[in-house]
Amino acid sequence: MRRLALFFTCLALAFVPNSRNTACAKEPAPPPRPSVQIAILLDTSNSMDGLIAQAKTQLWSIVNQFVQAKKDGRTPMIQVALFEYGKQSLPASEGYVRQILPLTDDLDRVSQELFALTTNGGDEYCGWVIREAVNRLEWSRSGDIYKAIFIAGNEPFTQGSVDFHKSCRAAIERGIVVNTIFCGSNTQGGQTGWRDGAVLADGSYMSIDQNQKLVDIVAPQDKEIAQLGVDLNKTYLPFGKMGRAGLANQATQDANAFSASPSALVARSHSKANAFYCNDAWDLVDAIKNGKCKLEEVKDEDLPDEFRKLNKAERKAKVEAAARERDSIQKKINLLSQERQKYIEAERAKQTGAKDDTLEKAIVKTIREQATRHQITFE
Repeated sequence: MRRLALFFTCLALAFVPNSRNTACAKEPAPPPRPSVQIAILLDTSNSMDGLIAQAKTQLWSIVNQFVQAKKDGRTPMIQVALFEYGKQSLPASEGYVRQILPLTDDLDRVSQELFALTTNGGDEYCGWVIREAVNRLEWSRSGDIYKAIFIAGNEPFTQGSVDFHKSCRAAIERGIVVNTIFCGSNTQGGQTGWRDGAVLADGSYMSIDQNQKLVDIVAPQDKEIAQLGVDLNKTYLPFGKMGRAGLANQATQDANAFSASPSALVARSHSKANAFYCNDAWDLVDAIKNGKCKLEEVKDEDLPDEFRKLNKAERKAKVEAAARERDSIQKKINLLSQERQKYIEAERAKQTGAKDDTLEKAIVKTIREQATRHQITFE
Protein backbone atom coordinates (compact mmCIF):
# COMPACT_ATOMS: atom_id res chain seq x y z
CA MET A 1 0.00 0.00 0.00
CA ARG A 2 2.85 2.35 0.87
CA ARG A 3 4.52 1.54 -2.45
CA LEU A 4 1.31 2.32 -4.33
CA ALA A 5 0.94 5.65 -2.53
CA LEU A 6 4.57 6.51 -3.27
CA PHE A 7 3.99 5.72 -6.97
CA PHE A 8 1.03 8.12 -7.25
CA THR A 9 2.90 10.81 -5.33
CA CYS A 10 5.83 10.62 -7.78
CA LEU A 11 3.43 10.63 -10.72
CA ALA A 12 1.75 13.78 -9.45
CA LEU A 13 5.08 15.52 -8.87
CA ALA A 14 6.10 14.77 -12.44
CA PHE A 15 3.38 17.13 -13.69
CA VAL A 16 4.19 19.99 -11.32
CA PRO A 17 5.91 22.84 -13.24
CA ASN A 18 9.53 23.32 -12.21
CA SER A 19 10.50 26.98 -12.36
CA ARG A 20 14.19 26.07 -12.43
CA ASN A 21 13.68 24.22 -15.75
CA THR A 22 12.03 27.02 -17.74
CA ALA A 23 15.23 27.53 -19.76
CA CYS A 24 14.88 23.99 -21.05
CA ALA A 25 11.39 24.64 -22.41
CA LYS A 26 11.14 24.83 -26.18
CA GLU A 27 11.23 28.42 -27.39
CA PRO A 28 8.11 29.51 -29.27
CA ALA A 29 8.65 29.83 -33.01
CA PRO A 30 9.28 33.44 -34.08
CA PRO A 31 6.44 35.04 -36.03
CA PRO A 32 6.84 34.86 -39.81
CA ARG A 33 8.66 37.79 -41.33
CA PRO A 34 6.25 40.29 -42.94
CA SER A 35 6.20 40.07 -46.72
CA VAL A 36 5.42 42.14 -49.80
CA GLN A 37 4.65 40.44 -53.12
CA ILE A 38 4.88 42.43 -56.35
CA ALA A 39 4.51 41.24 -59.95
CA ILE A 40 5.79 43.56 -62.69
CA LEU A 41 4.28 43.02 -66.15
CA LEU A 42 6.20 44.84 -68.89
CA ASP A 43 5.19 45.43 -72.48
CA THR A 44 8.23 44.46 -74.59
CA SER A 45 6.87 45.37 -78.00
CA ASN A 46 8.84 47.62 -80.36
CA SER A 47 7.92 50.98 -78.87
CA MET A 48 8.83 50.07 -75.30
CA ASP A 49 12.61 50.47 -75.26
CA GLY A 50 12.26 53.54 -73.05
CA LEU A 51 10.10 51.66 -70.54
CA ILE A 52 12.61 48.83 -70.28
CA ALA A 53 15.44 51.33 -69.85
CA GLN A 54 13.57 52.98 -66.98
CA ALA A 55 12.96 49.59 -65.34
CA LYS A 56 16.68 48.79 -65.50
CA THR A 57 17.73 52.19 -64.20
CA GLN A 58 15.12 52.57 -61.47
CA LEU A 59 14.78 49.04 -60.04
CA TRP A 60 16.98 49.70 -57.02
CA SER A 61 15.41 53.07 -56.26
CA ILE A 62 11.99 51.39 -56.24
CA VAL A 63 13.23 48.61 -53.96
CA ASN A 64 14.79 51.15 -51.62
CA GLN A 65 11.35 52.41 -50.65
CA PHE A 66 11.34 49.50 -48.24
CA VAL A 67 14.55 50.59 -46.50
CA GLN A 68 12.44 52.63 -44.09
CA ALA A 69 9.39 50.37 -44.18
CA LYS A 70 8.34 48.55 -41.04
CA LYS A 71 5.56 46.21 -40.02
CA ASP A 72 5.38 45.13 -36.39
CA GLY A 73 8.84 46.64 -36.00
CA ARG A 74 10.40 44.48 -38.74
CA THR A 75 11.55 45.17 -42.30
CA PRO A 76 9.34 43.30 -44.80
CA MET A 77 10.77 40.68 -47.13
CA ILE A 78 10.27 41.66 -50.77
CA GLN A 79 9.34 39.14 -53.44
CA VAL A 80 9.27 40.25 -57.07
CA ALA A 81 7.98 38.42 -60.14
CA LEU A 82 8.53 39.41 -63.77
CA PHE A 83 6.42 38.88 -66.88
CA GLU A 84 6.83 40.25 -70.38
CA TYR A 85 4.07 40.49 -72.95
CA GLY A 86 3.46 41.83 -76.45
CA LYS A 87 6.68 40.57 -78.07
CA GLN A 88 6.14 39.00 -81.49
CA SER A 89 8.82 36.38 -80.94
CA LEU A 90 6.77 34.87 -78.08
CA PRO A 91 4.27 32.11 -78.97
CA ALA A 92 0.93 33.43 -80.24
CA SER A 93 -0.75 30.36 -78.70
CA GLU A 94 0.39 31.62 -75.28
CA GLY A 95 -0.88 35.15 -75.86
CA TYR A 96 2.61 36.57 -76.52
CA VAL A 97 3.16 36.23 -72.77
CA ARG A 98 6.20 34.88 -70.89
CA GLN A 99 6.77 34.42 -67.20
CA ILE A 100 10.36 35.48 -66.72
CA LEU A 101 10.62 34.94 -62.96
CA PRO A 102 8.31 33.55 -60.28
CA LEU A 103 7.99 35.45 -57.03
CA THR A 104 11.52 35.59 -55.64
CA ASP A 105 13.56 37.47 -53.06
CA ASP A 106 16.69 37.07 -55.22
CA LEU A 107 16.90 40.70 -56.32
CA ASP A 108 20.12 40.15 -58.24
CA ARG A 109 18.24 37.67 -60.42
CA VAL A 110 15.51 40.27 -61.02
CA SER A 111 18.17 42.73 -62.14
CA GLN A 112 19.82 40.10 -64.34
CA GLU A 113 16.57 39.33 -66.16
CA LEU A 114 15.68 43.00 -66.64
CA PHE A 115 19.00 43.65 -68.32
CA ALA A 116 18.44 40.67 -70.60
CA LEU A 117 15.13 42.00 -71.96
CA THR A 118 14.80 42.98 -75.61
CA THR A 119 11.87 44.36 -77.60
CA ASN A 120 10.18 43.64 -80.93
CA GLY A 121 6.73 44.16 -82.44
CA GLY A 122 3.67 42.21 -81.40
CA ASP A 123 0.17 42.23 -79.92
CA GLU A 124 -0.28 43.33 -76.32
CA TYR A 125 -2.89 41.29 -74.46
CA CYS A 126 -3.27 42.86 -71.01
CA GLY A 127 -6.12 40.61 -69.87
CA TRP A 128 -4.09 37.53 -70.79
CA VAL A 129 -0.90 38.51 -68.95
CA ILE A 130 -2.84 39.55 -65.82
CA ARG A 131 -4.62 36.19 -65.81
CA GLU A 132 -1.26 34.40 -66.08
CA ALA A 133 0.20 36.41 -63.21
CA VAL A 134 -2.80 35.68 -61.00
CA ASN A 135 -2.93 31.96 -61.75
CA ARG A 136 0.72 30.98 -62.11
CA LEU A 137 2.40 32.78 -59.24
CA GLU A 138 2.46 31.40 -55.69
CA TRP A 139 0.65 34.28 -54.04
CA SER A 140 0.24 34.14 -50.29
CA ARG A 141 -3.23 33.23 -49.10
CA SER A 142 -2.92 35.64 -46.20
CA GLY A 143 -5.03 38.76 -46.44
CA ASP A 144 -2.46 40.48 -44.25
CA ILE A 145 0.17 40.69 -47.01
CA TYR A 146 0.48 43.49 -49.56
CA LYS A 147 0.08 41.82 -52.96
CA ALA A 148 0.14 43.92 -56.11
CA ILE A 149 0.43 43.68 -59.88
CA PHE A 150 1.94 46.57 -61.84
CA ILE A 151 1.28 46.37 -65.57
CA ALA A 152 2.81 48.89 -67.98
CA GLY A 153 2.19 49.33 -71.70
CA ASN A 154 0.91 51.66 -74.41
CA GLU A 155 -1.74 49.80 -76.43
CA PRO A 156 -5.48 49.48 -75.66
CA PHE A 157 -6.13 47.44 -72.51
CA THR A 158 -8.94 45.66 -74.34
CA GLN A 159 -6.83 43.68 -76.84
CA GLY A 160 -6.87 39.88 -76.97
CA SER A 161 -9.36 37.09 -76.37
CA VAL A 162 -9.04 37.16 -72.56
CA ASP A 163 -11.45 39.67 -71.03
CA PHE A 164 -9.49 42.01 -68.76
CA HIS A 165 -12.62 42.52 -66.64
CA LYS A 166 -12.53 38.84 -65.60
CA SER A 167 -8.76 38.87 -65.03
CA CYS A 168 -8.89 41.95 -62.81
CA ARG A 169 -11.85 40.65 -60.82
CA ALA A 170 -10.06 37.33 -60.30
CA ALA A 171 -7.06 39.24 -58.97
CA ILE A 172 -8.90 41.28 -56.38
CA GLU A 173 -10.88 38.23 -55.25
CA ARG A 174 -7.50 36.85 -54.13
CA GLY A 175 -6.48 40.10 -52.49
CA ILE A 176 -4.18 41.17 -55.35
CA VAL A 177 -4.57 44.79 -56.44
CA VAL A 178 -3.91 45.64 -60.09
CA ASN A 179 -2.16 48.92 -60.84
CA THR A 180 -2.07 50.09 -64.44
CA ILE A 181 0.63 52.32 -65.92
CA PHE A 182 -0.12 53.72 -69.36
CA CYS A 183 2.88 54.88 -71.35
CA GLY A 184 1.41 57.98 -72.97
CA SER A 185 -1.09 60.70 -72.19
CA ASN A 186 -3.38 60.32 -69.22
CA THR A 187 -6.42 60.99 -71.37
CA GLN A 188 -5.53 58.36 -73.95
CA GLY A 189 -4.94 55.73 -71.29
CA GLY A 190 -8.28 56.49 -69.72
CA GLN A 191 -10.02 56.14 -73.06
CA THR A 192 -8.43 52.77 -73.86
CA GLY A 193 -9.35 50.81 -70.74
CA TRP A 194 -6.30 51.30 -68.52
CA ARG A 195 -8.22 53.24 -65.87
CA ASP A 196 -11.03 50.66 -65.92
CA GLY A 197 -8.60 47.82 -65.21
CA ALA A 198 -7.29 49.56 -62.10
CA VAL A 199 -10.77 50.46 -60.83
CA LEU A 200 -11.92 46.84 -61.11
CA ALA A 201 -9.09 45.59 -58.88
CA ASP A 202 -8.87 48.40 -56.30
CA GLY A 203 -5.66 49.64 -57.90
CA SER A 204 -4.28 52.92 -59.16
CA TYR A 205 -4.21 54.20 -62.73
CA MET A 206 -1.17 56.22 -63.77
CA SER A 207 0.36 57.56 -66.94
CA ILE A 208 4.06 58.11 -67.60
CA ASP A 209 6.44 59.27 -70.31
CA GLN A 210 8.37 56.07 -70.95
CA ASN A 211 11.03 57.93 -72.92
CA GLN A 212 11.83 60.46 -70.23
CA LYS A 213 15.33 60.37 -68.83
CA LEU A 214 15.98 61.91 -65.46
CA VAL A 215 19.11 64.01 -65.16
CA ASP A 216 21.57 62.36 -62.78
CA ILE A 217 22.41 64.55 -59.81
CA VAL A 218 25.92 63.84 -58.59
CA ALA A 219 26.10 63.93 -54.80
CA PRO A 220 29.26 64.28 -52.67
CA GLN A 221 28.59 60.86 -51.12
CA ASP A 222 28.28 58.93 -54.39
CA LYS A 223 31.86 57.81 -54.83
CA GLU A 224 32.23 56.51 -51.27
CA ILE A 225 28.86 54.69 -51.35
CA ALA A 226 29.79 52.99 -54.63
CA GLN A 227 33.17 51.90 -53.25
CA LEU A 228 31.58 50.57 -50.06
CA GLY A 229 29.18 48.57 -52.26
CA VAL A 230 32.20 46.91 -53.86
CA ASP A 231 33.78 46.30 -50.43
CA LEU A 232 30.53 44.72 -49.27
CA ASN A 233 30.88 41.98 -51.90
CA LYS A 234 34.10 40.82 -50.22
CA THR A 235 32.12 39.81 -47.11
CA TYR A 236 30.12 37.21 -49.05
CA LEU A 237 31.22 33.60 -48.57
CA PRO A 238 29.89 31.46 -51.44
CA PHE A 239 29.00 27.84 -50.74
CA GLY A 240 27.21 24.97 -52.40
CA LYS A 241 26.28 24.56 -56.06
CA MET A 242 25.06 28.15 -56.41
CA GLY A 243 27.95 29.81 -54.59
CA ARG A 244 30.36 30.79 -57.35
CA ALA A 245 27.57 31.74 -59.77
CA GLY A 246 25.84 33.84 -57.11
CA LEU A 247 28.99 35.77 -56.25
CA ALA A 248 29.77 36.35 -59.93
CA ASN A 249 26.23 37.55 -60.65
CA GLN A 250 26.43 39.97 -57.74
CA ALA A 251 29.41 41.67 -59.40
CA THR A 252 27.70 41.53 -62.81
CA GLN A 253 24.63 43.33 -61.49
CA ASP A 254 26.90 46.01 -59.98
CA ALA A 255 28.30 46.52 -63.48
CA ASN A 256 24.83 46.51 -65.04
CA ALA A 257 23.62 49.16 -62.61
CA PHE A 258 26.62 51.36 -63.37
CA SER A 259 26.05 50.94 -67.11
CA ALA A 260 22.46 52.16 -66.65
CA SER A 261 23.57 55.24 -64.70
CA PRO A 262 26.00 56.08 -61.89
CA SER A 263 23.06 56.87 -59.59
CA ALA A 264 21.63 53.40 -60.24
CA LEU A 265 24.82 51.86 -58.85
CA VAL A 266 24.56 54.08 -55.76
CA ALA A 267 20.92 53.04 -55.29
CA ARG A 268 21.91 49.39 -55.68
CA SER A 269 24.65 49.78 -53.06
CA HIS A 270 22.01 51.20 -50.71
CA SER A 271 19.78 48.18 -51.38
CA LYS A 272 22.65 45.81 -50.62
CA ALA A 273 23.02 47.44 -47.21
CA ASN A 274 19.55 46.40 -46.04
CA ALA A 275 17.72 43.33 -44.79
CA PHE A 276 15.58 42.71 -47.88
CA TYR A 277 18.74 42.11 -49.95
CA CYS A 278 19.18 38.44 -49.11
CA ASN A 279 21.43 35.78 -50.63
CA ASP A 280 20.91 32.88 -48.25
CA ALA A 281 20.77 30.43 -51.17
CA TRP A 282 24.52 30.81 -51.80
CA ASP A 283 26.13 32.95 -49.06
CA LEU A 284 27.16 31.37 -45.75
CA VAL A 285 26.63 34.52 -43.68
CA ASP A 286 23.03 35.01 -44.83
CA ALA A 287 22.25 31.28 -44.78
CA ILE A 288 23.41 30.83 -41.18
CA LYS A 289 21.80 34.09 -40.03
CA ASN A 290 18.45 33.05 -41.52
CA GLY A 291 18.60 29.49 -40.25
CA LYS A 292 18.92 27.95 -43.72
CA CYS A 293 21.95 25.87 -42.71
CA LYS A 294 24.36 25.13 -39.87
CA LEU A 295 28.05 25.61 -40.58
CA GLU A 296 29.04 22.30 -39.02
CA GLU A 297 26.63 20.46 -41.30
CA VAL A 298 27.92 21.91 -44.58
CA LYS A 299 30.06 19.36 -46.44
CA ASP A 300 33.70 20.24 -47.00
CA GLU A 301 33.29 20.08 -50.77
CA ASP A 302 30.51 22.69 -50.55
CA LEU A 303 32.62 25.17 -48.58
CA PRO A 304 34.80 27.95 -50.06
CA ASP A 305 38.34 26.77 -50.80
CA GLU A 306 39.86 28.81 -47.97
CA PHE A 307 37.57 27.08 -45.43
CA ARG A 308 38.63 23.51 -46.15
CA LYS A 309 41.99 23.80 -44.40
CA LEU A 310 40.45 25.34 -41.26
CA ASN A 311 39.15 23.55 -38.18
CA LYS A 312 35.59 24.06 -36.89
CA ALA A 313 36.51 26.90 -34.53
CA GLU A 314 38.45 28.74 -37.24
CA ARG A 315 35.57 28.34 -39.72
CA LYS A 316 33.10 29.75 -37.23
CA ALA A 317 35.41 32.68 -36.46
CA LYS A 318 35.78 33.45 -40.18
CA VAL A 319 32.01 33.55 -40.74
CA GLU A 320 31.49 35.74 -37.68
CA ALA A 321 34.24 38.11 -38.82
CA ALA A 322 32.62 38.43 -42.26
CA ALA A 323 29.25 39.12 -40.62
CA ARG A 324 30.73 41.87 -38.42
CA GLU A 325 32.51 43.46 -41.37
CA ARG A 326 29.33 43.38 -43.44
CA ASP A 327 27.33 44.98 -40.67
CA SER A 328 29.92 47.73 -40.30
CA ILE A 329 29.95 48.50 -44.04
CA GLN A 330 26.16 48.44 -44.26
CA LYS A 331 25.85 50.95 -41.43
CA LYS A 332 28.27 53.30 -43.22
CA ILE A 333 26.32 53.00 -46.49
CA ASN A 334 23.00 53.69 -44.80
CA LEU A 335 24.35 56.74 -42.98
CA LEU A 336 25.87 58.15 -46.18
CA SER A 337 22.67 57.37 -48.11
CA GLN A 338 20.63 59.43 -45.64
CA GLU A 339 22.98 62.36 -46.17
CA ARG A 340 22.86 61.84 -49.94
CA GLN A 341 19.05 61.81 -50.00
CA LYS A 342 18.91 65.18 -48.26
CA TYR A 343 21.36 66.59 -50.78
CA ILE A 344 19.43 65.18 -53.77
CA GLU A 345 16.12 66.54 -52.48
CA ALA A 346 17.63 69.98 -52.01
CA GLU A 347 19.10 69.97 -55.53
CA ARG A 348 15.87 68.75 -57.13
CA ALA A 349 13.98 71.51 -55.36
CA LYS A 350 16.14 74.04 -57.24
CA GLN A 351 15.15 72.62 -60.62
CA THR A 352 12.31 74.46 -62.34
CA GLY A 353 9.98 72.92 -64.88
CA ALA A 354 11.56 69.47 -64.57
CA LYS A 355 9.15 66.63 -65.32
CA ASP A 356 9.18 63.47 -63.25
CA ASP A 357 6.49 61.18 -64.66
CA THR A 358 8.58 58.01 -64.74
CA LEU A 359 8.05 54.35 -63.90
CA GLU A 360 9.81 54.82 -60.57
CA LYS A 361 7.61 57.71 -59.46
CA ALA A 362 4.42 55.87 -60.47
CA ILE A 363 5.32 52.66 -58.62
CA VAL A 364 6.78 54.36 -55.54
CA LYS A 365 3.78 56.63 -55.02
CA THR A 366 1.40 53.69 -55.33
CA ILE A 367 3.36 51.38 -53.04
CA ARG A 368 3.48 53.97 -50.28
CA GLU A 369 -0.24 54.58 -50.50
CA GLN A 370 -1.35 50.95 -50.73
CA ALA A 371 1.08 49.26 -48.34
CA THR A 372 -0.25 51.31 -45.44
CA ARG A 373 -3.53 49.40 -45.76
CA HIS A 374 -1.55 46.37 -44.56
CA GLN A 375 -0.06 48.14 -41.52
CA ILE A 376 3.26 48.85 -43.28
CA THR A 377 4.62 52.21 -42.19
CA PHE A 378 7.31 54.33 -43.86
CA GLU A 379 9.58 56.35 -41.61
